[in-house]
Amino acid sequence: MSLVDPIADGLVAIKNSDNAAKKECLYRPASKLFGEILKVMQANGYISSFEFIKDGRDGVYKIGLLGKINDCKAIKPRYAVKKSKFESFEKRYLPARDVGLIVVSTPKGVLAHKEAKEKGLGGRLIAYVY
Repeated sequence: MSLVDPIADGLVAIKNSDNAAKKECLYRPASKLFGEILKVMQANGYISSFEFIKDGRDGVYKIGLLGKINDCKAIKPRYAVKKSKFESFEKRYLPARDVGLIVVSTPKGVLAHKEAKEKGLGGRLIAYVY
């Protein structure tokens, strides 16, 4: 298995496990960025929990699923977005107004796009979930 984009691979693993009605998903390699994305997903109610497990190599994330994910994918290329330009990307990646979220890497950390808009921050788009 080649890992060209570990973030995209992790999100696909979560989506596939969720579609198969599994209660949890194990994903390796564990990275800090992927952990931050999982925090945003948990805060917005898409996953129930996640836990980092040291295995002597890269580490593993054990992710608790709720069955609420219809789609989640990485955004490639990682577009740079100004605080005033989120709406055009919402229209492109999300199915309807106020449905789903876009995960954004900002100078203040990884946030959901709604939170970044409230704080007046721009950043790079990483992924979307709905």
